[in-house]
Amino acid sequence: MFSLGLTSAAYIAAAVLFILSLGGLSNQESAKRAVWYGIVGMGLAVFATVFGPGVYNIVLILIAIAAGGFAGYYVAGRVQMTEMPQLVAALHSFVGLAAVFIGLNADIMLASVVALRDGGVPLADAQLTGFGESLWKKDAVEIAILKVEVFLGIFIGAITFTGSVIAFGKLAGRVDGKPTQLPGGHMLNAAALIAALLLGVMYFNGAGIWTMVLVTLIAGFIGWHLIMGIGGADMPVVVSMLNSYSGWAAAAIGFTLGNDLLIVVGALVGSSGAILSYIMCRAMNRKFINVILGGFGGSKGPAMEVEGEQIAIEAEGVANALNDADSIIIIPGYGMAVAQAQQSVSELVKKLRAAGKTVRFAIHPVAGRLPGHMNVLLAEARVPYDIVMEMDEINDDFPQTDVAIVIGSNDIVNPAAQDDPNSPIAGMPVLECWKAKTVFVSKRGQGTGYSGIENPLFFKENTRMFYGDAKASLDKLIPLID
Repeated sequence: MFSLGLTSAAYIAAAVLFILSLGGLSNQESAKRAVWYGIVGMGLAVFATVFGPGVYNIVLILIAIAAGGFAGYYVAGRVQMTEMPQLVAALHSFVGLAAVFIGLNADIMLASVVALRDGGVPLADAQLTGFGESLWKKDAVEIAILKVEVFLGIFIGAITFTGSVIAFGKLAGRVDGKPTQLPGGHMLNAAALIAALLLGVMYFNGAGIWTMVLVTLIAGFIGWHLIMGIGGADMPVVVSMLNSYSGWAAAAIGFTLGNDLLIVVGALVGSSGAILSYIMCRAMNRKFINVILGGFGGSKGPAMEVEGEQIAIEAEGVANALNDADSIIIIPGYGMAVAQAQQSVSELVKKLRAAGKTVRFAIHPVAGRLPGHMNVLLAEARVPYDIVMEMDEINDDFPQTDVAIVIGSNDIVNPAAQDDPNSPIAGMPVLECWKAKTVFVSKRGQGTGYSGIENPLFFKENTRMFYGDAKASLDKLIPLID
């Protein structure tokens, strides 16, 4: 068993590793090392907690850890990179559910301990251990603070749980991506919030656990209604925001259990998720408050009519244009991830660069439904870091570009964001690939993208549609490159 001092030292080391992990994820070259920092930090944290002071029933805990570890290993092994956003949303829901269960359990234990203490039962006869013993030693002020922690943990946890479940459903295509709200909209959310606060006041003044059960249900409704009211175009921000909620829920759990590391880690996740959400909102020209309140991701009126027709092209035509081009910009999107075409893209780039052509990638901040999703896929395919450019670095270069190749993207290259004030993505910064001399769009068919928005790019005179599975299409194209 670890001593208290050794446990504290392990917690500090784990916290430092988590900070290094977050910092390292900001750069492609250090991201892999950063992931290992996080793995080692989490392993150290779990080990120090399980074998730290005041922990009992270690065998049962180890069995639970083994079962959870196996389940995580099995699920992660089956999840494709294209399903990573759904996995992230699902994992957020578990954190929220854990916060609810721990909060309810803490209240049950508190009521039991207070009953024993007020009944005159000595601590030695009560046979309390760990958390129960710490509850026994709390005075009236500390118990009041604990109730605040329990309320916040349950409230935030329930919102995180139901919100994450809906986010998972929308990302997986099992729930309609269009924003949907019940009659009353935001007033209904406000009324639910007031009801939860009133129940919280009743709970602080001695009402039973039934108040927290009702808070769980009300907060669960708020989470469901909030995320249902957010459109598909804003889902990347939603995932990030739910990540923040899960962090604050974890911090609330840490306060309830008196675990310093859980407080620190929860605060790190909560604050970093909130900051990332704010950055993403700026990148999408969205107002932060509007997105997190829901109901602002939908159409503002009738969309502008799209004129023209989509003109198809075969691999030979694309190859001829690429062979004649000097400068090429490739825009990867979610369709590339779905087709697992990153290796084929890498092979195409190698051939084009070997022919002396300038090839670069243009990455939108929210391409692929999550920030960094495309960067990870390209790094996995060993695409050189120095030719992968962010939107702000490359957007002004499209007018001087011979060929732009769009692989499985829709919303991030949609000129309606600039031209149609009624579009759900109006005002969102996009990659202005239509300014290139020629644009080739690799796409499965003529359907709309994830958010269901028509794209005028596909109908422009300098655009040709290269229909088919992205990987299969590129595999046909590569042998034709001189």
